[in-house]
Amino acid sequence: MVTKALFVRLQAKPGREADVERFLRDGLSIVEQEPATTAWFAVRIGPSTFGIFDAFPDEAGRQAHLSGGVARALKEQASELFSEPPSIGEIDVLASKLPK
Repeated sequence: MVTKALFVRLQAKPGREADVERFLRDGLSIVEQEPATTAWFAVRIGPSTFGIFDAFPDEAGRQAHLSGGVARALKEQASELFSEPPSIGEIDVLASKLPK
């Protein structure tokens, strides 16, 4: 069961959309190594707007993810890829349907 989540909104710099897409696709292999990341989705919201939604069983899992590899890479590459700092929202999951 997941109880905690994150929604991260990312705005690519003009001309860097393909780089952001590649960054997000490559992030999957890092997240697959995080046992407490129950679900992780990288999405394109618009032509230059992207997002990440991920869910965790508890606050400890969320905090582990926030100090993990994707978060580090996001901070390291933010100024070169994004036109504004990533917006990271901590949210509570009220209900979910996930594969067993």
